[in-house]
Amino acid sequence: MTAPDDRRKREKRPPKPLDERALKDLALHYLGRFATTRARLIQYMQRKVRERGWAEERAPDYDQLADRCVELGYVDDAAFAAMKGGALLRRGYGARRVEQALVAAGVGEAERGEVRETASDQALNAAMAFARRKRIGPFAPAPADPD
Repeated sequence: MTAPDDRRKREKRPPKPLDERALKDLALHYLGRFATTRARLIQYMQRKVRERGWAEERAPDYDQLADRCVELGYVDDAAFAAMKGGALLRRGYGARRVEQALVAAGVGEAERGEVRETASDQALNAAMAFARRKRIGPFAPAPADPD
């Protein structure tokens, strides 16, 4: 038989609704764990407010908080694009796939332009990395059957 104290411990209390301070703390904690873009940070904050609710009368200003994080250097879309694009290129992904990943991450056109140029310059290296990873072509363990 379960004691009443055990039941209380197992019952999960709903989280408190967020206020501006709590939202800022959540955003900073998120930025401390993940490299992200301004758009993804806004999506994260909107999701947290949807999940937990909002305690204040006026609606949260996601753009202002995201802009402040950009000003302080916590969010840098260009650096994120260079990092993510370079990682995908080194893994053998092509320019189109890199572009799609950056669009999905919310990186703007200007920031994607630099990565696009790098991708076109490194197309051969990306193809070789892909062939090496998939063990095809000259990297196959056994020669192809001519029949």
